[in-house]
Amino acid sequence: MVKVKICGLTNLEDARWACQQGADLLGFIFVPTSPRNILPAQAAAIIEALRAEGCQARCVGVFADAPASAVQETAAQCRLDLVQLHGSEPPAYARQMPCPVIRAHRVRGPVSWEELLAYPAWAYLLDSFHPQSAGGTGQAWAWEVLEGAVPAVRLIVAGGLTSENVAEAVRRLKPWGVDVSSGVESRPGKKDPAKVRDFIRQAKAVSNGGEDAEAGD
Repeated sequence: MVKVKICGLTNLEDARWACQQGADLLGFIFVPTSPRNILPAQAAAIIEALRAEGCQARCVGVFADAPASAVQETAAQCRLDLVQLHGSEPPAYARQMPCPVIRAHRVRGPVSWEELLAYPAWAYLLDSFHPQSAGGTGQAWAWEVLEGAVPAVRLIVAGGLTSENVAEAVRRLKPWGVDVSSGVESRPGKKDPAKVRDFIRQAKAVSNGGEDAEAGD
């Protein structure tokens, strides 16, 4: 079954609801220019509360070209399970991370898997390209550039997903996971409970061909 990441969480209510609805990963954005930016102390309090309530979802910190020391400090403070890198961080940077890395790649054309997989990452996230934004654009990319040429890796599809098109994305691309932020919001940083529920249900209603078994959890 495909994994679902609800990203851009800014408050406990939304994070708790996403976990209750079956989200596998919860994303917290530590990028000052993002409308969904959250302070480490705020994220740490949310994650601590979720853990106390028994939430088993992996918590992911999203960063873009932050100093490695700042990411390390935030990961420790928030007890992050994964770090997602959205900037121009080199491979050596990723090797300094205290937890597994999700490498984000903004799709502008055919994906060079040889180049992408040379990056030391636990999973690879494909997002829409926008010259002024590292993510969260709400725009889908051309899925056809990916179909039929995906290696057996943890591939996460992001960019313009909603409850209306996520099932199609899972059927066509057979990813390990899907990622959504703006597609389940009522406004930037505030999730719509019905949209979160419907997105997770639609995503998990479709078989992704067993990629999770091949690549592991």
